[in-house]
Amino acid sequence: MSPSPHIATAQKLLNEIHAQLDSIVLGKSGVTRLAVTCLLARGHLLIEDAPGLGKSTLALALAKTFGLGFNKVPCTNDLLPSDLLGLSVWDANTREMRFTPGPIFTQLLLADELNRAPSKTQSALLEAMEEHQVSVDGQTRALPDPFFVIATQNPLDQVGVSPLPESQLDRFMMRLTLGFPDASAEIALLRSGDRRGTAIELQPVVAAEALLRLQAVIERIHVADAVLIYVQQLLAASRTGATRPLSPRAGLALLRAARAEALQSGRDHVLPDDVQQVWAAVVGHRLGQSHDSLGKGAQLAQAVLTTVTAP
Repeated sequence: MSPSPHIATAQKLLNEIHAQLDSIVLGKSGVTRLAVTCLLARGHLLIEDAPGLGKSTLALALAKTFGLGFNKVPCTNDLLPSDLLGLSVWDANTREMRFTPGPIFTQLLLADELNRAPSKTQSALLEAMEEHQVSVDGQTRALPDPFFVIATQNPLDQVGVSPLPESQLDRFMMRLTLGFPDASAEIALLRSGDRRGTAIELQPVVAAEALLRLQAVIERIHVADAVLIYVQQLLAASRTGATRPLSPRAGLALLRAARAEALQSGRDHVLPDDVQQVWAAVVGHRLGQSHDSLGKGAQLAQAVLTTVTAP
């Protein structure tokens, strides 16, 4: 059966998006696809990796490709919540307090090295990610729509970093790692130079309004009862002897990501394969301890996955 017109149109756009991203982030098409999946599913993304592997370049390329406003915040150990959210200052001309928005008032925010930031600043970001709004001086202010946070964190064996609290980790739909490029991709990178300059010059493939329409299409992707039962069985399997069993919220995130994966495959319905494709990225950081490596999370996720038979 051929896909419906709106699914076919969305898939064509997404193919163009992936082609542009893959021209910037070389040899990491699987990672960039999952990053797009997270964006389509209205999630937030955590990227854990050593410095210099392209985390910031990926975030910038996503913003440029989707036509999104972009801000980057280096998360130092003295970063205050007001540095992120903004603050009210006295305006001598109007003789009243005037709110100056912080960098969080953008469509795609890169919180670089989040695990170096103080806990109060992390908590301020937590509210914004969860509520899509911030509270400053007793007043609530809405954030732009779409609003997407990409946070990076360095490995915990580096100086000056600490594990993110489990409550903070749970607000991220996915945790990914780029890793080192393979030989051919690294040679291409060495030949062409730093890709960040190229990313800055990218032209949007779609506008922010088109992203909102794609996200609306995601909501109409059908999930059959058999797939819902499969997801519930996976959640239940995680609760047998796990340090941090999966919550219903994790299941909802898994279904949204699986819907986005189905759309990228040109389908208007979710298959068990879609669930399996996004499984490790969605649940790996939710199963273990906050100080566990990405590899440990993937192992825990795979262990749960093998205990349940797909329909």
